[in-house]
Amino acid sequence: MLGCSFAQQPQPMGSLPEVALEKLSDRSFTALAMRALGVRGGEWRHAETEHFIYHFFDAPTAAAVSVEAEFAYRIIAQELGKDTAAWERKCHLFIFSDEADWAQFTKAGALEPWTGGIHSQGSLFVRRAAGLLSKNQTLPHEITHLVLERFFGAGVPLWLNEGFAEYAGSRCRASFYRARGYNEKPRASAVSAERYIPVAQLTAMAAYPADDTQVATFYNESEKLVRFLCATDKPSFLAFLDAMSKGARFDTALAKTFASRFPNVDALEKEFRPYAISQFVPSVR
Repeated sequence: MLGCSFAQQPQPMGSLPEVALEKLSDRSFTALAMRALGVRGGEWRHAETEHFIYHFFDAPTAAAVSVEAEFAYRIIAQELGKDTAAWERKCHLFIFSDEADWAQFTKAGALEPWTGGIHSQGSLFVRRAAGLLSKNQTLPHEITHLVLERFFGAGVPLWLNEGFAEYAGSRCRASFYRARGYNEKPRASAVSAERYIPVAQLTAMAAYPADDTQVATFYNESEKLVRFLCATDKPSFLAFLDAMSKGARFDTALAKTFASRFPNVDALEKEFRPYAISQFVPSVR
């Protein structure tokens, strides 16, 4: 199977028995979820697995997503060193398999036009081509946001939230395909030297760049900073993540958890910038 394109890959094995809306174990919907249900209202189909409640139009797509979603949930929890056994509330996951339906939803929800998925208030919304395994990591990326919020709360800074979601999403995607015989590895994109954002500026950003051309830089550089810190010392990174989620400033959390390697932001910048603009992907234990 090595070298086979994703479009040629078979559907993952597994069935997803449908459940009537009124028999779902949880029917509490957020405002955004209600907007989703308003798209082709009455045509949604529903199902459940251990951690998710699915809403979909295309059954084969939903079955494929269910296998990937449960796999990703467990991998991400392991990355964070968290036990999910005590978490009983399931996440609602809306799967849009038609581009026009997704466009209607993103307009109704006032979402960014470039988004392919979103986590909002414990619910997930993803655009997924009907009947195909995904070629991207949108699903594990959004599930990472879900798991981060569940275990670290809503205080994780934007760069760290998106950076870890990109990092964990890439590792999930690679693990999922390796488990099925494919030679897949985590990926990271180099940051253009001309567009590089200084660490102090990147970590202070409370919103996405206004310039759309810098959005990709923001995501790529945030992911590479997370990957760089994880490769340096994974236990220290988890302690750093915990401190940041509780409101610590970047420089304070860095000094507390990486003091022996990076006593200040300048020391981190000196090592990180050459890595950020390179194609190198360090291994993480």
